[in-house]
Parts: sequence; C-alpha cells; structure tokens
Amino acid sequence: MDPEILNKAENLRQALHRHNYRYYVLDDPEISDAEYDRMMQELVALETAYPELASPDSPSARVGAAPSEKFETAEHSLPMLSLDNGFDDSDILDFDRRIKKNLDTDADILYTAEPKMDGLAVELVYEKGRLITASTRGDGIRGEVITANAKTIRTVPLVLQENKEVKIPAYLEVRGEVFMGLECFRCLNAERLKAGIAPFANPRNAAAGSLRQLDPAVTAKRPLEIFCYGTGRSDISSDSHWETLEILKKLGFRINPLIRARIGIDLCLEYYRELGNRRHTLPYDIDGVVIKIDKYSWQQELGATARSPRWAIAYKFEAIRSSTRIVSIDVQVGRTGALTPVAIMEPVTVGGVTVSRATLHNEDEIRRKDIRIGDTVLIQRAGDVIPEVVKVIVSVRTGQESVFNMPSNCPVCAAAVYRDKDEAVLRCNNSNCPAQIKARLRHFASKAAFDIDGLGEKLADQLVEKGLIASYSDIFHLNNVQLQSLERMGAKSAGNLIAAVEKSKKISFSRFIYALGIRHVGENIADILAGRFESIAQLSDAPIELLETIEGIGPEIAESIRHFFEQDENRKTVRRILESGVEILVKAKQTYASPIQGKVFVLTGTLEGMTRNEAKQIIEDAGGKVSSSVSRNTDYLVAGDDPGSKLERAESLGVQIIDKAEFLELIGNRLP
Repeated sequence: MDPEILNKAENLRQALHRHNYRYYVLDDPEISDAEYDRMMQELVALETAYPELASPDSPSARVGAAPSEKFETAEHSLPMLSLDNGFDDSDILDFDRRIKKNLDTDADILYTAEPKMDGLAVELVYEKGRLITASTRGDGIRGEVITANAKTIRTVPLVLQENKEVKIPAYLEVRGEVFMGLECFRCLNAERLKAGIAPFANPRNAAAGSLRQLDPAVTAKRPLEIFCYGTGRSDISSDSHWETLEILKKLGFRINPLIRARIGIDLCLEYYRELGNRRHTLPYDIDGVVIKIDKYSWQQELGATARSPRWAIAYKFEAIRSSTRIVSIDVQVGRTGALTPVAIMEPVTVGGVTVSRATLHNEDEIRRKDIRIGDTVLIQRAGDVIPEVVKVIVSVRTGQESVFNMPSNCPVCAAAVYRDKDEAVLRCNNSNCPAQIKARLRHFASKAAFDIDGLGEKLADQLVEKGLIASYSDIFHLNNVQLQSLERMGAKSAGNLIAAVEKSKKISFSRFIYALGIRHVGENIADILAGRFESIAQLSDAPIELLETIEGIGPEIAESIRHFFEQDENRKTVRRILESGVEILVKAKQTYASPIQGKVFVLTGTLEGMTRNEAKQIIEDAGGKVSSSVSRNTDYLVAGDDPGSKLERAESLGVQIIDKAEFLELIGNRLP
C-alpha cells in the first residue's frame, strides 16, 4: 500500500469525524455542506479503489452495510432499568422526602432535570475510543444488537474526540435515546403515503422501526438522531451525573441543551411547567421530565429496586386523551389465573395510534369510576403507551347503559374464582384452566425464556385446545404425527417446530427460572436468583428466610418463590423438563477462598498494565463488588496514576486506600 494513499485516507477520516462533531454536537460547522460532501466522496472513492483501506469506524460506514439475516442479542453489563413515574407535584415532593429520609439528611438535594425523550433507548459501547457494539434497551437485561444501524446515525460518534481536557477512556458504555424529529417524521410519512405504504403512527414508532431494519442501508435513509443521557460501566472518573454529561459532550456525544443542572426540587417543578408549556414548540416529542440526583455517591447509597433506581423519577406530562364509547366488557384470564376486565370500545385515535381496547384493571377500579357498558368515556394512553379509561362522561348518559359485574366463575373453565384479602384481583382457582395453560405456554416459549421459534399465540392455543399440551413441559414430548394433525401444520412446519424445540434445550439458568412463570419473578429477579444459587435443586429447596436475605428479593417475592416450589405439580413439571434433555447452563463459580468476598471496591486513576475492566473482572471473580463512587460502604479505593477527586472523597471518609501492588497482593496476584 502506497504510504501517501494510506495517509490521505486517514487524514480524510479524521477531518470528517471532526466536522461531524462540530456540526452535530457543537452546532458550529467550519465548512459548507458541499465541502463536507466532497470530502466524503473522496474518501469513498479511495476506499472503493483500495478495499484494504476499509475500516469499521470510517465515516463512510454510516451509509449502511449488507443486510443481516437476524439480530443477535447482547447482555447489558448493568441493567437498563425503568423509571418510576410521577404524575403531579405531590408525587415529586414525596420522592424528594423519601430521598432525604433514606439518606438521613435535611440538606437540600441537588438534581439534574432532563427532557424525557419519546424515543428508543440504546447503549453504545466503546473500547479504546472506537464504537464496537450498539444495542437496544430490549428487556433491560439484554437487547438487540443494532451496531450497523447505529453507525448510520450521524450524531453517534464512531470514534471519540481527542480532547486536551478529557482523556479518552479505555472502556465506555454510553446510553441515549434515539428519536426522529417531527418535521422529518412528517416528510417520511408523506413519502410512504405517496408510495402506497402505510404511514407510521408516531415518531417513536418510526424511530424504532427504522433502527430495527435488517438492512442498515434502509436505516441510513431515515433521519434518526440521538441525545445521550448517561453511562453504564465506564472508565470515566466523575463524581456527578452532570460532570459525566459534560465529559461525554467533550468526547463527541450530543447532549440535550435543555438540561438543567444541579437545581433544587422547587426549580425542578418550575422546569417541568416551563418545559410543558414549550412541549408543542419543540422539534421532537417529549413525554415528561426525568429528575435525577446529581451526586453519584448518593445514587450509590440509595441503590435500586428490582425494576427502577431509587434516585431518579420521571415526571410525566398529562397524556393525550380522546373520548369513545364502551361497546362491551370482556374478561381475560392470565397465566397466574388473574381475571382482567377489558373494555371493547368503538375505535378511536389517541396520540396517533388507533385503539379499540383498554384495560379496566380490576373490579374495584370499575366500581370506583362507575364504568358501565354503553358509557362514553375519556381514555388516555397511560404513560403515552397503554390505553386506559380515565373517567366516564356522565352528562351524556342515556339511561340505556348497563352495570357490569365480574363473574363468580372463570369465563373459560367455569371454575370458582377467589380474591385474596390483600389483592384487588380475582383469580381462577383451577391451575389446569385452558386460558392459564395457554398463557403459561406462550410465556414459556417466549424469546426471553426458552425462545422456541415458531410457537406463537395461535399455535399455542391450538396445542392446548386439541389436548396435546396440558403443561408447558409437554412441549418437549410432541412428535411429528401430533403436530401434523393441527390446522395449517404440514410436514415441513412440524419438522421446523421440532427442531426449534430441540435447539431450545440448552438454556441459561436465569432464563430457565424466568420461563417457569413464578409469580413476581421477572427477568431481573431471575438473574439475581441465578447468580445466588448453583442449581434449580438448590433454589427449589431454599427456605424463605434465606430468600429474604438476598438483595432485591423482598418478602412478597420470597413467599411467591417458596409457594411455587412447595407445589408437587410444579416440582414434577420441573423434573419432567429436565428429564426431557434440557440442559441448564450455570455460570462457573469461583473455586478458591477469597479474602475479599463481599468487599466493595472503587477504582480510580490508571493502573499500569491493567485496564479498569480487567481489574473489575478480577474483583468480581473473587466475590467482591465494584462501585462507581466512593461512599461509607466502600471497603477499598484502588488508586492508580492521576486518581482525581475520588481519592479526596475516600480520605475524607476514612476509606482504606491501596495501590496496584497492594491490590494484587490482596487478591493473591491473580492476573486476568
């Protein structure tokens, strides 16, 4: 390769990365669009003429690569948790009071308030300053890998910016919200209508559909953008959320300019109202304000529940509402036997989406709102997503409306229904109810569980209705003859399903636990249990007292787990699954005695000859924990070169400070 050509290509790449940063992040371009296009064309011409110049982080990679056959999934290093919601000022003031109580302080808490973008959450992973993986939020534990598509978004840096003020971290996970601007959304829909294609319902759907294209070239044609709002695991040294955002901006990430940093709760409420008034003038959709404690040490001290951090809350805007008429009320039976009333309504458009069904939650809710069949009601997409009935418009009642009563028997199997004293939900008393079996089977075969390709809702219903499946363990004992007796199931389809079932037999421990459908045990709780127990036998025999000691497992969840495994039928089902050849893949546990079992470490500065991730892995393999900030719970601060403010914080709290040599001695010189 001619050194002159190699040098020219590298100079063009660096220049284009710099101009991307100035244009999309700083909003301060140095060259015209025409000059930018000329440079890009020159780079593409060079890479076409000399294929050996191709680089995955080249600016030219944004135009899209060859289509993928199927999205892979990737596990997030740290869960991408949901946020608790607030819907009025009292919710937010209660949140502030809880924070102060849990931190045992009367001091004013400083928060960072951010517009809550109505888009799709993603995680971008960088190693040595280069984008290596991008994935969607997915279920919070694992998401779809969409790296090729993310590279087409011009506000996603492919390489981090060299900066005199900020050192490029060796490892960095950045989280952000991908969205589509309103004007671009309208133009895209106009093009689709012109081409005879159905328009997208709203900008969020358009962004999600564009990001999940199998062909990145299609994504490249869609005008997607991103605002970054935080990090997962990273080698950034920072003591606060706002400080981290400023560092991210210097590294080349786009941060929402409307963010208000380090303000008290009263100013957060003012900001919410101000942003609410500006909401409809913004060039993109937002559905609320996210309020986060700015100080990392306090975030760390507060921690999180199984589904959401205790140090943040989303103050949601009032949802878009519409009125319609309830035609009838159906009762659905779920996998735990819960009976849920559902309003069947005259179709109506709410926030760009046509809806004809809305949950009525339970009997108490129907009585509280005095909802009747035939009523005209005001509905909203709660949290801008799930339709629900807000209230009845009593003034238009005609007298023809009829009161609805929940059934005293299951609408599917006719078994008696019951209601626990601490619940508002009625439940079917028959665990062999076909509706429950169908729902459990769909859950068992779902992507987050056994991931049995081809076993959808209609097939699951047929299998139960034909008597081929009475328990989800029966799925492993189906044969071709049985399957071919089903409607629209030929030899090829039957063979494909048998193969998919066979393929599903190797499964991780956490997904196996989740697949069992234990009440209150979602994917996050399943992960916690899989990390604590070495086998399903050990979990099934665990006493409730032990379960309650596990972080993230409260009394209600512990009781539910214990109750599940006390049922002989459930134990037989688990045993039958294992006897069918299912292999649970359990992560290897440490096999040596560790002096740091349960100890909390914080890493700061540069450890010569060892990356931050390598040090973290050593600690976790030895049973220790790694925290991103120093607190009273920190046992050791491992300080390398240029340790930063974390060292001062550790000294002020009396935390034991050790260097790399002392760290290696402590963990027995176990190098990665």
